[in-house]
Amino acid sequence: GDSAKEARNMADTEEGFGLPSTPVDSEAKELQAEAKQDPQLGTTSKAPPAPQAAFTQQGMEGIKVFLHERELWLKFHEVGTEMIITKAGRRMFPSYKVKVTGLNPKTKYILLMDIVPADDHRYKFADNKWSVTGKAEPAMPGRLYVHPDSPATGAHWMRQLVSFQKLKLTNNHLDPFGHIILNSMHKYQPRLHIVKADENNGFGSKNTAFCTHVFPETAFIAVTSYQNHKITQLKIENNPFAKGFRGSDDMELHRMSRMQSLNDVLRVNAYLSIAGVIREELHLGLKSCACQQM
Repeated sequence: GDSAKEARNMADTEEGFGLPSTPVDSEAKELQAEAKQDPQLGTTSKAPPAPQAAFTQQGMEGIKVFLHERELWLKFHEVGTEMIITKAGRRMFPSYKVKVTGLNPKTKYILLMDIVPADDHRYKFADNKWSVTGKAEPAMPGRLYVHPDSPATGAHWMRQLVSFQKLKLTNNHLDPFGHIILNSMHKYQPRLHIVKADENNGFGSKNTAFCTHVFPETAFIAVTSYQNHKITQLKIENNPFAKGFRGSDDMELHRMSRMQSLNDVLRVNAYLSIAGVIREELHLGLKSCACQQM
């Protein structure tokens, strides 16, 4: 019907899984207004709002996702969040953690994230603010980070916070560890996908059901070193592991994570067909619904 056609058109508007550009919620609009008033804040005044939407399918409608420590994310967002990317891979701070409700307790689900370009700009930080400096470099093929507990029952996922703190960001285009590859000085939007596992605890069948959740306040610019001193300050104040300011390097972390990374790579390879499935499903046309937020 018409809604399927609309969803198909929306799916064609963007690369990747095809998120439509829809207005951000009123809170994000207020933040943008503030950013425009205060020249020090140069966050989203020049960039279009990040898409705020969720895709859902039959049997997935009751699912709600709440961003943990949203107030902390908003503190960063107001200033203009930056995330460090390194060759060895660096974890995000704030960490991406969510509370999920409305899953079927006995059904198995796979939870995964991807991080997609928020726009097609390249940015620079000068005169204490971010501004667009040109067109984005071509995005790397989107990698997925599958949560290590996947697949697990709805009861398992709903029992506690779901943490994606082990996800790492890299600027190494030849990264062998399954880390998410980003370009420095580009803006990105993390997305969470909840996928119903099939009988074989995997995906790949044509009728894979899934939904996608996007929190605009988690958007960030990837950097190799912090540009805005306010962000440096916020990271030091709030991150107990802000080791980047205490002189140590990534190698120790890299050594410790090597075995874990190999396991992750094997898992990611096993699940990679989900990307194709989700893209295909979107082109078949889905209903879109408002993202649930706290």
